[in-house]
Amino acid sequence: MSESHDSTGGPNASGEGSGRRGFLAAVGAVVTGGLAGLIPAVSGLASVFDPLIKRGGEAGMVRVTTLSILPSNGAPQKFTVTKDQTDAWTTYRDTPVGAVYLRRTEEGVEALNVVCPHAGCFVNVAEGGESFACPCHDSAFSLDGEVSDPDSPSPRAMDTLEVEIRNEEEIWVRFQNFLPGREEKVPVA
Repeated sequence: MSESHDSTGGPNASGEGSGRRGFLAAVGAVVTGGLAGLIPAVSGLASVFDPLIKRGGEAGMVRVTTLSILPSNGAPQKFTVTKDQTDAWTTYRDTPVGAVYLRRTEEGVEALNVVCPHAGCFVNVAEGGESFACPCHDSAFSLDGEVSDPDSPSPRAMDTLEVEIRNEEEIWVRFQNFLPGREEKVPVA
């Protein structure tokens, strides 16, 4: 039979000291090990769920074309807008997200979303290139995107988009879609 010792190292008649110390040591080891394992576990979970937590912010600027390609006579030209799209974990490079009409004006370059504000159809340049026309419900727009026919079913003008000229040549657009059928311009989330 083993002999237990008191705090001075001498024998302890009850034998309780060694059992309690062993129990406390075991609890301490479990708590310390649990805390040590918790930190990498939380870090790992945070990186796994990070793409799900991130929210799409404000639409960023997208390079569309260059000034040298855009006609200098003010005629609108249609350009496909592509950008990198990211879902939870995958990035898709140069994905088409929409289209814009660009045209030179005295102030610089103007960008209009090609989607009709009435019902979401794609607006075309009308014959002769002096206006825009929606083939779905006959909405009509002037070259600056304003509604040009009082009988036009469109509740608002074509949606203008912010444009920047970078490096004196590159045309960048803040591309965004808006909800159709409303008088006010409401961005699609």
